[in-house]
Amino acid sequence: MTLGLFDDLPPAPQAPEWLEPGAVVLRGFALPLAADLLQAVAHIEAHAPFRHLVTPGGKRMSVAMTNCGPLGWISERSGYRYGPVDPETGKRWPRMPSLFQQLARDAAEAAGFAGFAPDACLVNRYAPGTRLSLHQDRDEGNYAHPIVSVSLGIPAVFLWGGAQRADKARRVPLLHGDVVVWGGPARLRFHGVLPLREAEHPLTGAHRINLTFRRAG
Repeated sequence: MTLGLFDDLPPAPQAPEWLEPGAVVLRGFALPLAADLLQAVAHIEAHAPFRHLVTPGGKRMSVAMTNCGPLGWISERSGYRYGPVDPETGKRWPRMPSLFQQLARDAAEAAGFAGFAPDACLVNRYAPGTRLSLHQDRDEGNYAHPIVSVSLGIPAVFLWGGAQRADKARRVPLLHGDVVVWGGPARLRFHGVLPLREAEHPLTGAHRINLTFRRAG
């Protein structure tokens, strides 16, 4: 077979998939940057290792996490908060890579939210069987800024709910490189992740890495 002139070109951008006004899935948006993003995650992990936080109610979270940026999200028995210092190391969280900042800004702009400047990036590591129950992102206090969520590694099923926890949630398959952005009228929608199925990915093995960008300060 003779290779065509365009065989080595990256796939054409896909049309945004709107979940509702203010919430969109950008298919493959982070795909060209995936290897570099994961290399940056390894650097972050070396300075602020993944850990399983404990909820204020005393339950150990199944998803391992760490942070980068000026602020990091912390769960303690006293509650949830953002802070500049990693409680486990006593040091400031690793600097947010410029690559992360640019991706978050570009994705937010593609979703209609110009000028997004995140000051916190939650880095979550999922293994098969782990899940994230329906919840709202409320700890930021200021809801004028969107949430940008980047999926890397094995597939997941994202749950997109409503204004109340009991509202029926839509199931949205997410693949390596997909980005979900929500803000404006959709900023406080309930969302979560179904338990991950057994899978392997060439870049992440049996894991899914999720980067969640927020403006918390």
